[in-house]
Amino acid sequence: MNHLMRSLMALTISVVMTGCATTNPQDPFEGYNRAMFEFNDKLDQAVLKPTAIVYRETAPNVVQIAVANFFENLSDVWTGANNLLQGKVEDGLNDFMRFSVNSTFGLAGLIDIGSAAGIPKHKQDFGTTLGVWGIPSGPYLVLPLMGPSTVRDTAALPVDFQGDPWSYVDPARARYAGSAVRLVDKRAAALDAFNLIEEAALDRYEFIRDAFMQRRENKINQSKERRDEAWPDNQSQSGAEPSEDTVKVSYINSESGSEQRIPGIVTIISNMPNQSDASVFASVEADGLEKPFVPLSVVKLNAETATLSSKATPY
Repeated sequence: MNHLMRSLMALTISVVMTGCATTNPQDPFEGYNRAMFEFNDKLDQAVLKPTAIVYRETAPNVVQIAVANFFENLSDVWTGANNLLQGKVEDGLNDFMRFSVNSTFGLAGLIDIGSAAGIPKHKQDFGTTLGVWGIPSGPYLVLPLMGPSTVRDTAALPVDFQGDPWSYVDPARARYAGSAVRLVDKRAAALDAFNLIEEAALDRYEFIRDAFMQRRENKINQSKERRDEAWPDNQSQSGAEPSEDTVKVSYINSESGSEQRIPGIVTIISNMPNQSDASVFASVEADGLEKPFVPLSVVKLNAETATLSSKATPY
């Protein structure tokens, strides 16, 4: 299956390189993408959608829920790994906790105990991780059989395949059978949404493309916000360029209450926009003591605490 997916991606890239460009900056390969969209849609209408309808109408509801829970539980492993790669340690640990709880108390993930226990569910992939760390999405792409993607997400797919625990199931026939059940289950869950799009959208290709690109952008932005909440020191990476001004700083002596000068210099390392002086991080050197990356509002000097009494002024 992985070899097939790699071959399809290679074919997609080669065809795209000869595709017709358009004026849409997000979709320069629209000619190719529309053709592949039509191919996928006809295949879906002929095979996948009818199979999904039969599955939803004949399989007991409890079976459908168990199948969805089982594969969603496996996905928590790779989601947790990507959350850790994105710097969201708490989210990553929660994902691994979900997997552990559901795999043990939830009968190998057939029952979603984690949600009932209040452990949040996340969905992440390596394409999102690359986006969080600044890799642009690149143009929109429609992949054979797999549907909407981007150049970045397509490049990340081999890593996602390797990160999927199901890809290591042996023998291969069991892995392929399970992958087919997984695909049909996902399509069955999306039947109502797809029917709504078919009825409401004037241009289904354009609607799906715009919705996909917006959803991916929102997902990456939300992940960046979660990362920055966990690591506030890194917020400057998505804000203004760091300033490197050298300033003299006033502070209030904690014992006498009088305003004094720090006998040294403070070099600002990062100054985030729309933040108070307390959010400015700096490298402090005074009395031969250097303390890097501390808030200017709480600067430790020897055994005393130096607190800003007024805005620092440049030399």
